[in-house]
Amino acid sequence: MNIRFLETFIWLARLQNFRLTAEKLHTTQAAVSSRIASLEESFDVRLFDRNSRSATLTPAGRKMLAYAERIVNLGEEMRREVEGASGDGGLIRIGVVESIVHSWFPALMARVRERFPHLEIEVTSDTTIHLVQLLRADAVDLILQTHALNDREFADQPLCEFPMRWVASPALNLSGRPVDLTRLAEFPVISFSRHSGPHIALEREFARAVERPVRINCISSVAAMIRLVADGFGVGVLPPAIIQRELREGALEVLDVESGFIPLPLVASFRLQSHPMAARIADLASKEARAFVLDLGPNLEGAVSHRVNDTVEVVDEPSSQARPTKPSRPRAARPGRPGTSETPAKPRSPRVTRKP
Repeated sequence: MNIRFLETFIWLARLQNFRLTAEKLHTTQAAVSSRIASLEESFDVRLFDRNSRSATLTPAGRKMLAYAERIVNLGEEMRREVEGASGDGGLIRIGVVESIVHSWFPALMARVRERFPHLEIEVTSDTTIHLVQLLRADAVDLILQTHALNDREFADQPLCEFPMRWVASPALNLSGRPVDLTRLAEFPVISFSRHSGPHIALEREFARAVERPVRINCISSVAAMIRLVADGFGVGVLPPAIIQRELREGALEVLDVESGFIPLPLVASFRLQSHPMAARIADLASKEARAFVLDLGPNLEGAVSHRVNDTVEVVDEPSSQARPTKPSRPRAARPGRPGTSETPAKPRSPRVTRKP
């Protein structure tokens, strides 16, 4: 049985017109008629009523349509599975933190589509804590996040680091002079989700420098954090790499604050015995992350050249060696160059699952 003939039969049943069916399938009306005649001869039954002006299914044709659709769909499923087994197709499920979504993730998706046009991508955007849970439960194949798993069942591939800086709306009039944590504590503080690396670092910084309790507002969405700080609701610690537009437009400004935040590490993690495409996409992610960092240059607001070079050396190791890697321990930030370690928050044709 010819699958192409069944596809022609299905489209003619839907469009009920030989000319439109021929245009849809990029063939001729004669070819459509020939394929339908071959099917009718094979089954010794008339599938369409020739007496009507449109191509109307006969009772036998209506029964055959259900089977034809199942056969064609099964053929498509078989093709996807076979392509997936070859490593260049099928479905891969990627989890990603929002700090990456707001920086180099679109460039990565464009590169993946270019390199693997038959690959179907499903994207889930969430916090690192939840993404790690999904990876361990085999609900995703690869996560791009902020915390190395350091587990022998998984590979951790360092991607890059984002410096972290205090930022605020110009309306708060905090720029142009040094600001200490005591002064910042007078404003609502916007933080990444509770128990994340940046939130823990923030609590530690205030406990060290401020005697009274500080009101810290935990937000699970990076987009919401940016909007709240830009609207003057409070102050926050964010990677300048993900707020370039807001900085250019003057909606946000980097403050002169001396604090002990270390840069935000970004890591690709995947199970060693998992989807054959996970390691290859992790390699592409490392290249896109490196290119993004190098392109921003001084706009990273605190990145230094030797740190970027270190990242490049680690990232260029092919993850296809299929062994877990431990990212190097982040070095303490230089005075005047604040940063942080984070577990950020939540982002067809990839299918995107967004959590509010």
